[in-house]
Amino acid sequence: MINTHTYPNGLRLVMEKIPSVRSISLGIWIGTGSKFETHETNGISHFIEHMLFKGTATRTAREIAESFDSIGGHLNAFTSKEYTCYYAKVLDQHLNIAFDVLSDMFFNSTFDPKELEKEKNVVLEELKMYDDTPDDVVHDLISKATYMNASHGFTILGKEEVLNRLTPQDLRSYISKQYNPKNTVIAVAGNIDEEEMIQLTNKYFHQYRSEDTMAKVEQPEVTYEHLMKQKDTEQAHFCLGLKGLPIGDPQIYPLILLNNILGGSMSSRLFQDIREERGLAYSVFSYHSAFKETGSLHLYAGTAPHQLEEVYELAIQALQSLAKEGITTKELINGKEQLKGNLMLSLESTNSRMSRIGKNELLLKRHLSLDEVIQRIDSIKLEDVHSLAAQLFGQKHSFALVSPLEQIPKNIHTDRLIQ
Repeated sequence: MINTHTYPNGLRLVMEKIPSVRSISLGIWIGTGSKFETHETNGISHFIEHMLFKGTATRTAREIAESFDSIGGHLNAFTSKEYTCYYAKVLDQHLNIAFDVLSDMFFNSTFDPKELEKEKNVVLEELKMYDDTPDDVVHDLISKATYMNASHGFTILGKEEVLNRLTPQDLRSYISKQYNPKNTVIAVAGNIDEEEMIQLTNKYFHQYRSEDTMAKVEQPEVTYEHLMKQKDTEQAHFCLGLKGLPIGDPQIYPLILLNNILGGSMSSRLFQDIREERGLAYSVFSYHSAFKETGSLHLYAGTAPHQLEEVYELAIQALQSLAKEGITTKELINGKEQLKGNLMLSLESTNSRMSRIGKNELLLKRHLSLDEVIQRIDSIKLEDVHSLAAQLFGQKHSFALVSPLEQIPKNIHTDRLIQ
């Protein structure tokens, strides 16, 4: 059972009680990330996430870490394009400690100039590590190729030149604008007492106030560009990008099923055709990225440079086949069972449940029960998937490549219709 509580300042608390466990996962979800940045601030959301671990008025960075290590708990955070999350997992008896430390980090981080300069170097090393991983770089390239003129295509880590000039005041200014209680959700799942949760949240967050100046994000235009980064790699890493669906679209479940059949599992068409049947790639898959305003479907493969054109053609053929012929009855049945199995297995973790209810509350402001989700999956029909495949795959595509090649092969062009 999922219950919500809204406080006078607009802060939302969403709770899922799981009496059969002894752990509690607690997350603070803020609706800000790289999508809300500009070219001049790209990377600031991620850097703030780092800096909240670097000390408060009463705790050093070491003391923050020790406060969770000493109770066998876990503390972490992450930044995405649409949200930032600070979360902890502890035994139920240590919930008060988790609230105390997380709220201290959230409200009282000092952004000490010395710590800030040290952490800049840490993030610069993270950028270098990322740049040394071509199968990560290509996914940023495809986002940029798909959303050339919109912040949806920004990288989460940001740019070195932006990072180097950030000051403590820049971080405080961004927080005052973007960290808004109306745009924040406290999510908790585990062995909780709901009345106690309401009181604890009020105790630690009643003072939460900010300017009502959240950045507005326009509906992005999907572009079909091709981008390449030449790099001394053993493989050519490429992605195709197609327009997808926004997160709240009624057809999102048929799309998830379609993606699994295309390249989302070991039995998918891309995996079986390109890896198992022909042995042309070790890693090949597809995935859908959904935002509030839009979405995109991406295909990825890493292969030897001399096999790039062949693998690209096979990917195009897989899309063409789905657009023209749809899926089989066997694929539909297996796909439904796979979705239901993945969903139910994920719900065995309090952290997964906390993440699910936190994101749903923040982005959709609604929660479907497990029975409702299963009903929606079971109601997917062959014609639903075929219609969606014809709609999404019968279009141009963006393309990104990280490769030792000097240029993108001539047979790869973005104005080619997949039909």
